[in-house]
Amino acid sequence: MVAMMKAAIFIEPGRIELADKPIPGVGPNDALIRITTTTICGTDVHILKGEYPVAKGLTIGHEPVGVIEKLGSAVQGYSEGQRVIAGAICPNFNSYAAQDGVPSQDGSYLVARGLCGCHGYKATAGWRFGNLIDGTQAEYVLVPDAQANLAPIPDGLTDEQVLMCPDIMSTGFKGAENANIRIGDTVAVFAQGPIGLCATAGARLLGASTIVTVDSNEHRLSISKKMGADVTLNFKHCDVVDEIMKLTGGRGVDASIEALGTQGTFESALRVLKPGGTLSSLGVYSSDLTIPLSAFAAGLGDHKINTALCPGGKERMRRLLNIVASGRVDLGVMVTHRYRLDDIVAAYELFANQRDGVLKVAIKPH
Repeated sequence: MVAMMKAAIFIEPGRIELADKPIPGVGPNDALIRITTTTICGTDVHILKGEYPVAKGLTIGHEPVGVIEKLGSAVQGYSEGQRVIAGAICPNFNSYAAQDGVPSQDGSYLVARGLCGCHGYKATAGWRFGNLIDGTQAEYVLVPDAQANLAPIPDGLTDEQVLMCPDIMSTGFKGAENANIRIGDTVAVFAQGPIGLCATAGARLLGASTIVTVDSNEHRLSISKKMGADVTLNFKHCDVVDEIMKLTGGRGVDASIEALGTQGTFESALRVLKPGGTLSSLGVYSSDLTIPLSAFAAGLGDHKINTALCPGGKERMRRLLNIVASGRVDLGVMVTHRYRLDDIVAAYELFANQRDGVLKVAIKPH
């Protein structure tokens, strides 16, 4: 008799539902993780709305915290019963992309060949959980290439303290890293959702001396102060481009980080940028972007625009876990709501509609 588990699966645009699926078998390079905590990401909402295509019946979610239930025969250095995380991006580090320095794009050729149940090219193929393979909003998840991707959780840290590491923290910090921030820089961060808040924390850790955060939610702006913001601007109450240019004496910021994925935030992030500055784009865009001629200085402004898919792998996770363990940032405050896996549909309804001051929802399968 096949052992079964509960999993949140994509049915069609507008429907993610709980269903029974077989517990995955474990190959020699895999690890079966019993999920103790996972969460819902903004990208999952794009999937729910049909704005990002995935196969019908796919288990959604890409942020695993759990315990090793079973190890593949070739996986060394780990033990069953050990608490671990794995990055949302789980490369095998054998591909051309990985060896070319962009492991987040590991495996894109599989999609181009049509071997993953999807059509067309996805420049996101290092992101496998909940995209190309079954994800983490379930009782169990199979981690491929486990020896490259599992990171032990340091003693004394709770699930909720490390829940942001697999994606939100890695993405936000990559946004700060991609912004080429130097000590003493002025940085503007547009949108203070979970990723934007992590970008703010990352900018502070990298040495920015003035961080300006932009949002319309006063609660999120207040949390951004705790993450390192010096100035908060509510775009409903002021022209943020004018305010930032005044703040910088007309010079513009050294770096801007766009953390929402809309034309408006992207354009504002470009307009406040100094000549020679860097725009770091983190948003997941669901429609074409237009670059305004004046903001782009007709292409003559020496601007740099960097995009990112969050880094994964056990070394990236180890570094993020070290930051959490050091106490330099406390991202556990982002968990505002808690749901059982049985109530995943209600959790999606809350999160997708941004009700009740939600930032992140902890999903507990067991």
